[in-house]
Amino acid sequence: MEQHSETESSEATRPPKRVVAALIRRGDSILICQRKATQAMALQWEFPGGKIEPGEGDVEALERELVEELDIQAQIGPLIAQVRHTYRNGNVVELKFFSVEHFQGELKNQIFEQIRWEKLINLPQYDFLAADRGLVRDLAAGKLL
Repeated sequence: MEQHSETESSEATRPPKRVVAALIRRGDSILICQRKATQAMALQWEFPGGKIEPGEGDVEALERELVEELDIQAQIGPLIAQVRHTYRNGNVVELKFFSVEHFQGELKNQIFEQIRWEKLINLPQYDFLAADRGLVRDLAAGKLL
């Protein structure tokens, strides 16, 4: 498992937001999602997933998020990477990325501007959230998955 830590600010003042995300693969492609224009960090790309609610475990939270965002029942695989990132505004996010190679249901975009399958090598061409960029470089370089 790969660990990344990127910081845009030298000091964090708030407790970290705990987030889980899915690396959903299909052959040499991965599912990426673009945030809506009305959201914070508008139109940037990310992997599906979201905040862990109180009382939830990582896997339970990711299963819930994938139902809410894509209407799929996913089989959550192993933890691939962890990232702790501090944004310029002081917000800290702790992300855990899990492999997902199997799911049931047809992908339905329920909250994003768009979703698409993209080849791993092409990921750096997209404007990903700052917290995802180290992972994106590693995925494109074939270091993960």
